[in-house]
Amino acid sequence: MEDVGVSFTSDAVGEVLGNKQSEFQRSGNFGSVPAREHRQMTYDQLVARLSDAIEAADISRGLRALSDHVGAAGYLLMRQDANAGTPLENVIASDWPFDLVRKSVPLLADVTRSTELDKCLSVLQPQFAMLPDAIGLPKGASNQYCSIAFNVGRIRYSLTLLCPVDIILSQQGLRSLGVHCSYLASLLFSEQVKSGRELELTDRELECLYWIAEGKTSDEIATIIGISKNTINNYITSVMRKTATRTRSEAIAYAVRNNLV
Repeated sequence: MEDVGVSFTSDAVGEVLGNKQSEFQRSGNFGSVPAREHRQMTYDQLVARLSDAIEAADISRGLRALSDHVGAAGYLLMRQDANAGTPLENVIASDWPFDLVRKSVPLLADVTRSTELDKCLSVLQPQFAMLPDAIGLPKGASNQYCSIAFNVGRIRYSLTLLCPVDIILSQQGLRSLGVHCSYLASLLFSEQVKSGRELELTDRELECLYWIAEGKTSDEIATIIGISKNTINNYITSVMRKTATRTRSEAIAYAVRNNLV
């Protein structure tokens, strides 16, 4: 594999998005990153670097180790919650130039509009796409990128990697990277996972969801449980509100993806 020299710098964005840029620079998620070369890394070396990142509670260090391992030209990790705030607020860590993040994140956030079934099928499956030619890429990076979705508890994340020029990223290596990234995030985001559980469905809502998954209608569920059809529909509406789904089929897919039924 060729060595890939990648230079990351942060361009001034003026007052765009208020103080968001300086906030990211202080946190170390964005800003100037020294030019670095990718060299093929053994699995033992990767594990050692991930262990250091976990010990330091530094997600950026772990993501850099993973992107170095597969030869990517840069990483961006973001949440993809349907009810989250603006796209930029969902960014957790990145070594892309800030201006590139600002321009590309709204494009990457479009995946949140996919159905629950699509989300379920896409977990840990590398998805390749292209950024606009004039978007302003770092040296050594092509405009092709790869996104890998994974879940930590009930929170969905995506890791987007810039593909280097003249190097094809391994599909097997990318799937393995997704698994490792999921494990890394589960260790470092334990508090977020805990807070996500505060929105868990009630026992009655889970019961209704189970019977929906079994193909039962509202009338049939009402007969089985022994309450009115209107009450059943209210429970089902509450389930879809909490899971940010639009139909019963999407609610079932959400339940399957999160091991609720």
